[in-house]
Amino acid sequence: MGESRDEKISVRPIKVEDIDDFMAWASDERVAHFCTWDSYTSRDEALHFLTNNAIPHPWYRAICAGDRAVGSISVTPGSGTRSSTAELGYVLAYEYWGKGIATEAVRIVGSTIFREWPLLQRVEAFVDAENGRSQKVLEKAGFVREGLLRKYDVVKGKPRDVIVFSLLP
Repeated sequence: MGESRDEKISVRPIKVEDIDDFMAWASDERVAHFCTWDSYTSRDEALHFLTNNAIPHPWYRAICAGDRAVGSISVTPGSGTRSSTAELGYVLAYEYWGKGIATEAVRIVGSTIFREWPLLQRVEAFVDAENGRSQKVLEKAGFVREGLLRKYDVVKGKPRDVIVFSLLP
């Protein structure tokens, strides 16, 4: 997993009390670069997101190094004809990049989500074609690269090519 770490990596439900840690990554342009959202500029905006989106979400967790929330990871269930699939998303504070933390968090999700959601048949991740770091995270965590989806998404006003990855039970 790369560099050794002193702190145990875990995932747990995110809490309002994580607001300061959340702001550390959510307000960083480097972190938000490939994300669909713009970096947060106010605590109130972040608090609104945590309270109204993250906490009630079916599976949104803080990625923790020791006790500190250093990122987040979510699994969003599909609906209708896609109800047996879910989409993985994650983000990590810049200072923790390159240490194997995101890979470990994705592995934790992969080893638990199919037990927690027994009807789930597929977890997908859609990664910007230019985001090589995130592609490596998924490959190291056991996801399979399935293909390039050209101009699949519009992110921050620009059409983007994405690569789809999947994990099956």
